[in-house]
Amino acid sequence: MRRLTRRPEEDTDAAAVAETVLRLAVLLQAGVTPARAWAHLADSGDHAARGIAAAAADGKPLSHAIATAGPGTEAVGAWRDVAAAWSVASTVGAPLAESLRGLAAALRDEHETADEVRVALAEPAGTARLMGWLPLVAVGLGAALGFDTFGVLVGHPLGMACLAAGAVLTFAAQRWSAALVRRARAESGAAGHGAELLAIALSGGVSIDRARALVAEAGASADASTDGILSLSRSAGVPAVELLRASAALARHRARVEGRLRAARLSSRLLLPLGVCTLPAFLLLGVAPMMLSVMSTMSLTL
Repeated sequence: MRRLTRRPEEDTDAAAVAETVLRLAVLLQAGVTPARAWAHLADSGDHAARGIAAAAADGKPLSHAIATAGPGTEAVGAWRDVAAAWSVASTVGAPLAESLRGLAAALRDEHETADEVRVALAEPAGTARLMGWLPLVAVGLGAALGFDTFGVLVGHPLGMACLAAGAVLTFAAQRWSAALVRRARAESGAAGHGAELLAIALSGGVSIDRARALVAEAGASADASTDGILSLSRSAGVPAVELLRASAALARHRARVEGRLRAARLSSRLLLPLGVCTLPAFLLLGVAPMMLSVMSTMSLTL
């Protein structure tokens, strides 16, 4: 399954959304109507639930109110996932409580995966930021040792050339490192979300074609692995719902592993801008001005 890309920072509130969805599932399973369940959540202090409860009281579609919950926050993408699951389950008559429990587990896994990736990326990203200051440290180090590095960089022709080249290399190193970090953090949304939606649709007893259409309306599409699961279900004569949910769980596990692998590879890839840009900039801004300063002093002495 494939869906729209979600910004990495949107994953930070996925745990809060998962907690709300899980509470909602418990209320629904206890026999509370959806409108009353949202009202209870709003009364408990859930800010996102207040707008949804108000929409339910006005008779507006709950799926639309859920999709627009959390405006101006990082949780908008997670609420859209909830709205898609709610819409599919309501359309096919699937048990809302069971569907929302599964979605809450998926959102919780997504949040934990994002946290693990952020923690794994923290050290190499911090090292890259620290090494980015190395050329500027070189200028201060030369001045601390008694060399007129700043005067050479702005007053000597070769020094000005070193300053320009060093500034360009420093800027290139920072942009290169930032691009590597973004690439390591990038992820194409909630893994397995489409399979979860398809499982919800099929649990309502609709046909596979109808389930596919509903999932497509929710913004997801089938991939080769999902087609294989459905073929296995037909050939083996077993329900596809549990197979799809197992596939979604496996997709979330793979996303977690792949995120940690990207973070591990980042440590070695950051050596490229360090060796190609940062160290040459250090030499141009630190070592070269000191040598020019010494040569200028010797020429004046002679």
